[in-house]
Amino acid sequence: MKRRQFLATAGAGVLTVTLSGCSLVPVIPKRPTSTADDALGWIRHDNGRYTLWLPSAEMGQQISVALQGLAAAELGVPPAQVHLQLPSTRHIARVRATVGSASVQDFALPLARACATLREALAQGQTTGTLAARDIAPSALRSLQPRTGVTKEAAAAPGQLHALVTGQPLFAGDTRLPGLLYGRVLRAPMSAEITSRPQAWDETAARADPACVAVVQHPRLAQMGSLGLGIVARTPSALDRIEAALAVQWQVEDGSAFEQTAIDERIDIDTHLHRGPLQHRLRKDEPPTDTAWTLDLRMDVPLAAHAPIEPRSATAQWLADADKKDIALKVWAGTQDLFYMRDVLARQFSLDAERIEVQACRIGGGFGGRTLCTVELEAAVLAQAVGAPVKVQWSRAQEFAQGFQRPPSSHRVRAHVQGERITHWWHALASSHILFTPAAMPVWIQTLADLAGDSGVARGAQMPYDVPQQRIEFTAQRLPVHTGPWRGLGAGPNTLVVESAMDECARLAGADPLAWRLQHTTDERLAQVLRRAAAEARWPERPASDATTLRGRGIAGGIYKGVSYAAAVADVEVQRATGRVRVVALWCAHDCGLVLQPDGVRAQTEGNLVWCLGMVLHEQLPVARSGVAAASFADYPLPRMGDVPPLHVHLIDSSAPPTGAGETAMVAGAGAIANALRDATGVRFARLPVRSADVLQALSTRA
Repeated sequence: MKRRQFLATAGAGVLTVTLSGCSLVPVIPKRPTSTADDALGWIRHDNGRYTLWLPSAEMGQQISVALQGLAAAELGVPPAQVHLQLPSTRHIARVRATVGSASVQDFALPLARACATLREALAQGQTTGTLAARDIAPSALRSLQPRTGVTKEAAAAPGQLHALVTGQPLFAGDTRLPGLLYGRVLRAPMSAEITSRPQAWDETAARADPACVAVVQHPRLAQMGSLGLGIVARTPSALDRIEAALAVQWQVEDGSAFEQTAIDERIDIDTHLHRGPLQHRLRKDEPPTDTAWTLDLRMDVPLAAHAPIEPRSATAQWLADADKKDIALKVWAGTQDLFYMRDVLARQFSLDAERIEVQACRIGGGFGGRTLCTVELEAAVLAQAVGAPVKVQWSRAQEFAQGFQRPPSSHRVRAHVQGERITHWWHALASSHILFTPAAMPVWIQTLADLAGDSGVARGAQMPYDVPQQRIEFTAQRLPVHTGPWRGLGAGPNTLVVESAMDECARLAGADPLAWRLQHTTDERLAQVLRRAAAEARWPERPASDATTLRGRGIAGGIYKGVSYAAAVADVEVQRATGRVRVVALWCAHDCGLVLQPDGVRAQTEGNLVWCLGMVLHEQLPVARSGVAAASFADYPLPRMGDVPPLHVHLIDSSAPPTGAGETAMVAGAGAIANALRDATGVRFARLPVRSADVLQALSTRA
């Protein structure tokens, strides 16, 4: 790609690339807009049976149930009569990746039109042949009519529920094939940002194990700077033994070692501001030089992991008897983008894309982390080397060390409060790349991409409130650990900081935090969710502290991607003697337009709120010895069941078109918890997560 073409692509906001392996030219994901004619390939009727090939990845968000219910409503049949199938790249035409909480937004209308077309054709006696979709107005579609009482769940088919609870094979790790072998790619115990390769190993000792099939060296086993060494075994349990016997010694680039301090220094916001204006501005108003800032707040949010229940897995099989027109490679994978995986594999193996089939599997948690070609490529390389199907299943330690993470961020917010209004606002932040993930982009490409600016880093930084003069700017710095999309992208950390600063401004003005927010917005949907969350929580009934326990209440709200709205209220308790913080209740009002599947939206909102709880009180991915230092959940604290309070989710009846629900509450939950902690302790904790020791120290200092 020529530089001019690259910049044009970057400016269009579609520049996302993958692991380039041996090629210097990245694979660009294709993100088509699905039409009703495309959707006619998702829904099929044969001898009285309806089959829905799911265009979206199912990773626990219940999109399968939502689209199954929509199809059934439009077809006029019970949901149980619409049979769900997870497709491969041969079953349906290319669709965009399952990212950005956009599945309902992208697929509901085309699917509804396709189902209406099919229903009308069947009613007219047409039972064979192909159809051309009608361009039916949304107002004429049965399945997209506004309805009241979204708290009442419509009857739904069990979908994959029965298969889940009975242990039927749904996930990539469940794949079983005749002659299946098991593989692993060993890598230097450090970040893939550092150039490393195997230097010496004891292959004789490894092959002495009767379960050892092969030790594989191949340039395609590169993950950015990390060149791996593959092993293949007859049983999965033998992989640990073979790895130990190999005793690989690694050659590492000189002078590349780093610790946590290197990351902190690279994104320190005050260092960047000292150098002058940041690289990218979302609002360019220049604050007067004589402005006396009423608020000057610094906040820092650490590195965090996706921490899915299921570490990623893929199985690859080369079909030796295939001719030049048949499928040569089949891969089973839990991925958020089937067609992107196919394109990357086609590039790597110099195959026509149509000769590769990628079969979708259910994902045990994706959150934006299953978008790059990692285990899929490893499995394909190892399978080709041994001439047999190979499954690669990452360990928990590999999932932490070799996946990309939510970038840390460093923020400074300055605001001027005059009377009952904020008149000037300045938010500056430094973070690392998200959409332009360094897990996929070499340095030279990222340098060019930075001219456009990473919109994932900026997401949520523009406040949803009316302030006349605003300066919002950011910079993205490449870090020695890989960062990328994480639930909500920058919206979680950025809106946490915005809502924390709004709360401080309300306190400085002597205003009620709810009234302060309502006073600063003209967006009726935002005002509605704020009022609804406050009403459900009985906002004026503030919890009182006593001799042993400090209690507080906080509120926050926001807009996700300009289309979905959420507000939350949190109650917290803090033990004076131990500093232990416990969130005792969370209320959330959620408006994502027309709700197709209320139970699924509630579940997604609850998941968001638990992630918010983790962000404020638990999660920080440790870095040491030039890489991620976590190897298990013992090294990466997550909220446990006992930490999760009652979650009260209230869905707003809406006639607006359906929008995203999977990440929306990230804009509200964390801010509400942080503000409740501030209300209880009188201290604004500027560095997350907030641990008991931090609270005790703050309380003693305050006393």
